[in-house]
Amino acid sequence: MNDCLFCRIIRGEIASRIIYETENVVSFLTIQPVNRGHALVVHRHHHADIFDTPEADMAELIVAAKIVAEKVKAATGAEGVNIGMNNGAVAGQAIFHAHLHVIPRFPNDGFKHWAHRDATPNALALMADKIRAVK
Repeated sequence: MNDCLFCRIIRGEIASRIIYETENVVSFLTIQPVNRGHALVVHRHHHADIFDTPEADMAELIVAAKIVAEKVKAATGAEGVNIGMNNGAVAGQAIFHAHLHVIPRFPNDGFKHWAHRDATPNALALMADKIRAVK
């Protein structure tokens, strides 16, 4: 996709701070970090989201995300790391090129993850059955 922001970064048309790359994967610092060292990991092949990404490409993304997470954690002195992926606008995806976020975490950094809700054992059982039934 010619006008995709991440495709343009991959092609070198837009400046970025690349921190890791392989033949098929590129990782760069985001210009809107949650915390210092927040990186994005993208495949060189354009895929819109997790549902559009072949399993082999997803495997390369997650392996690269692990390597990037280790590097970011060491470089920033973070005590932990979140790895996440937003899929679809309703899930917060803003750039429709599949990508993983590697977010270093620090004590009291103020970054809150999504809210948790209580679920009854019956509700969990019903949902588990429904998910398992999908072919």
